[in-house]
Amino acid sequence: MDTQTINEQLLSGETWSQFCDHLKRCGQQILRPETPADPATRAEGYRYLTRLLRIALEMHVEFADPAFPSFFKTSHETAKIGADNPDNIYEYSRLNGSMQYRIHGNRGTVSYLSIATQKGGYETDGRMVVTGFIDATQLQTDENGDFELIVSRDPQPGNWLPMEDASVSLLVRQTFMDRKIEVPAKLAIERIGTTDTPGPLDPQVLAQSLQRVTSFVENTAKLFADWAQSYLPHSNQLPPADQASCQSVGGDPNIFYYHSHWELSENQALVIHIDKVPECSFWNLQINNYWLESLDYRYHQICINKHQAQYDENGGVTLVLSEKDPGIANWLQTAGVRQGTMCLRWVGAKEQCHPTTQVISMDQLTETV
Repeated sequence: MDTQTINEQLLSGETWSQFCDHLKRCGQQILRPETPADPATRAEGYRYLTRLLRIALEMHVEFADPAFPSFFKTSHETAKIGADNPDNIYEYSRLNGSMQYRIHGNRGTVSYLSIATQKGGYETDGRMVVTGFIDATQLQTDENGDFELIVSRDPQPGNWLPMEDASVSLLVRQTFMDRKIEVPAKLAIERIGTTDTPGPLDPQVLAQSLQRVTSFVENTAKLFADWAQSYLPHSNQLPPADQASCQSVGGDPNIFYYHSHWELSENQALVIHIDKVPECSFWNLQINNYWLESLDYRYHQICINKHQAQYDENGGVTLVLSEKDPGIANWLQTAGVRQGTMCLRWVGAKEQCHPTTQVISMDQLTETV
C-alpha cells in the first residue's frame, strides 16, 4: 500500500475501523465447533483474546522498534500463550537481523537460563524458528556472575548469540526450581553502533503495526486452538508431542514436550505415573485451561516441578489431578475447571520415560496411589 493511501485511511478513520473489524473476527476462534460450549470456557476464551491483545500491543506497538530494543514479558500471571510455564520468566525483545546488539546481564542463581534469536512470528506465518541459541552452561561470566553477550550475524569473540538476516526477535527463558530462594538473572539490551534517539511516531509505521497486532491475536488464537483440537482424541492420556511442531513455534531446543487434553468430573482424579524420572536439569507438569493458558498459579498448585515433587524409592513419581484435595503427595489442583490441557516437559534429558495415566474415582484414589 502506498504512502498516500495509508495517510488517507488514517485521516478518514478507516485504519481504526479495519483494526476493530479484524479484532472482531478473532472471536470466531472461540466459537469453533469442537471447542467446549459451556459459559465458563467461553468466558475464558474471550478473556484470552484480551490478553493476546495486550501482548500484541506491547510487541508490535510499544516495544516494536528494533533500533531501540527493550525487554518486556510476553507471558506472565495475567497474559499467557501456548502452555506458558508457571516456573518461567519470559522476556522478549524485537530485533533486526542487519543490526548488532549487546546484552548486559547478571546470571543470578536461577536454575535454567536460555536466550534464543528467532525468525518469523505468529502474526505472519504462525512459526517462530530459532536462528541462534545459548544457555547458561555456555555463558562466560565474571566472579560476580556478570556477563556481556553480543547478538549478531557474524561470529564474535567471547559470548556470542547468532542471528540471521531474517531474525526479528529474541526470547529469554528463566526457569526456577524455587522462586523463594533463587535470584533471577538481570538483563538489558542495547543496539551497538548508534547514539540516536527515537523520533516522533511515524503514521505509516503505526498503521502497519495495528495490522500486525490483530494478525497476531487471530493467528495465535487459531494456532493453539488447533493444538487443543488435536489433543481431544487422546484425552486423559499424555503422549509425546510432535517435537518438530513444538520447535517450529519457538520451543526451547533443550526441552522434550508432552501435551494433551484432560476432562474430569468433580469426583474423579487423573493419576499420572512415571516409572523413573530421567536425568535432567529440570522437569515439571502443569495444568492449563482449554486455550493452553496455565491455570492461576498465584493461588492454586497447578504445577509441580523437579524440586517440589516427592518421589518413590525407585526414582519414579505419581502425580494426581483433581478438584478435591486427596490428601496425598504431588496433588495438582484443577481449581474448579472441568476440562483443559496439560503439559509435561523434560529439560536437558538424554532419554525420556513416557508417563502412564488412569482416571479413577476419588474414593478409590487412596487405594490406588
